[in-house]
Amino acid sequence: MDLGAADPVVEQEPRQAGDRADRAAIAPTGPHGPRLYEPAYLHIANTLSEEIAAGVYRAGDQLPTEPQLRARFGVSPVTVRRAVTILLDRGLVTTTQGKGTFVRSTDMGEAIFRLQELTDMWASDEFTEVLLLEARVVAAEEAVAAHFDLPVAAPVVYLRRLIRRKGIPLVYQVEHVTYDEHRPLVEAQLQVTSLEGLLRSPQGEGVMGGHLTIQAVSLGTEEAAALDVAQGSPAFCIESLFLDFDGRPMSWGQFFCRADQFRLTTSVGLTPHRVRE
Repeated sequence: MDLGAADPVVEQEPRQAGDRADRAAIAPTGPHGPRLYEPAYLHIANTLSEEIAAGVYRAGDQLPTEPQLRARFGVSPVTVRRAVTILLDRGLVTTTQGKGTFVRSTDMGEAIFRLQELTDMWASDEFTEVLLLEARVVAAEEAVAAHFDLPVAAPVVYLRRLIRRKGIPLVYQVEHVTYDEHRPLVEAQLQVTSLEGLLRSPQGEGVMGGHLTIQAVSLGTEEAAALDVAQGSPAFCIESLFLDFDGRPMSWGQFFCRADQFRLTTSVGLTPHRVRE
């Protein structure tokens, strides 16, 4: 695919010597329809990205040289270098001094899975509901006390929830939260009736950050009963530990997700629908 030279039609900033094309905006047309006006360097980067996705250039292939790209797109050396920098940032190419720019091979180690994959499908679904099964203040057992660095039997808030969709149990959550007599946490949790509300629950307002761990588990008696599956059934367990702004643990819990209701998917390398940022 050769879009030919792109003539600048709108000047966004005053011209500077040797940098005219960097500051020009062009209105090219891509394989997915007309594009909005974009800087020449971004147009070049997007065009080459699309060609890599389409297989015009494959892993190990050398991209056209800087003089060839300048001639093709009618731009300055500065513009070509900015375009190559974008391709480098996108992880699509590598450069070798004195040899050129080459298309990178797909690296499985770069695959990224996001928790959003687990939540997007349900968060805005009117058929998804959150049931608060239990909310009370309890004496911290040894394991809970260790996570919060509290004495054994110190008061903590104990919560159990069940997330269902169309009556089918999807996620069973058990959570312990530090107790603060000045915060009506239990009362606030009674108001959380949607997954979106749970993901933005009141204790999140005081959270600095935290740690999440995902592992495959076999469900125990309690979790299996809540999720209406056989004991020992497979599940994703998302363990969370959140910290307050003083760096102290404030919430520790587990989300048990039925393995037959969730899956994580991602893309490796470049695919046509991911070309544009």
